[in-house]
Amino acid sequence: MELGIEGKKAIVCASSRGLGKACALSLAKEGADVVINGRDADRLSETAEEIRSRTKASVTTIVADIDTNHGRQNLLAACPNPDILVNNNGGPPPGAFQQWGEAEWNAALQSNLLAPIFMIQAVLPGMQERKFGRIVNITSAMVKSPRAPMGLSTTARSGLTALCKGLSQDVAKDNVTINNMLPERFDTDRQKQMAELAAQFKGTTIEQERQAIAESIAAKRMGDPKEFGDTCAFLCSAQAGFISGQNVQLDGGSYPGLI
Repeated sequence: MELGIEGKKAIVCASSRGLGKACALSLAKEGADVVINGRDADRLSETAEEIRSRTKASVTTIVADIDTNHGRQNLLAACPNPDILVNNNGGPPPGAFQQWGEAEWNAALQSNLLAPIFMIQAVLPGMQERKFGRIVNITSAMVKSPRAPMGLSTTARSGLTALCKGLSQDVAKDNVTINNMLPERFDTDRQKQMAELAAQFKGTTIEQERQAIAESIAAKRMGDPKEFGDTCAFLCSAQAGFISGQNVQLDGGSYPGLI
């Protein structure tokens, strides 16, 4: 299927690895020109070379911390008129409610609520004027299935979800869509970190914890980042213009609810 985004300009935040990288690669395979971002210059360069070697797309790298206004401005300067924005950022670590102080809450809100809000605020008017825009926020399955240890993530990302639902209704008439992707248990560095933490806490091995993660999923396996990236590319496509304000669950069928 031709997705109709060849030549479109895409900013993919926090895309030097993991699910952000998967989204950038899938968009590049569809012919979009991608601007990728990260804080590690070497890793970002390696990712850019990998995408270039596997696609014919233009790849621009911006070393920046999108938690800061300076970092966001650098990213937007490299692509001032994006057709596609994929918001992504590292998630806060799990923990205990009573142990989270003001610093932890501020960091979570800055990374997973305010940074994506300011990116959307910057690109939305241009998308509306050009009558094409695709905004995808990578959030978390915890938005719909909250668990106490992930409270920092759930709080920040649920706020972003609520804001974007309202915005999506205002901009749909301009062929601008805003959707959220809710991943759970994809085989990325994040899951490796979670397995390491669990192994330390329980006195087990990392491999045992990875197997336990897989067993907790209805599909009995972790998700492939490529599956996630290709879903993102479709949500950014011309064909997805009638899909907006949605939370797309990518969890191997594990979510038990109806809505």
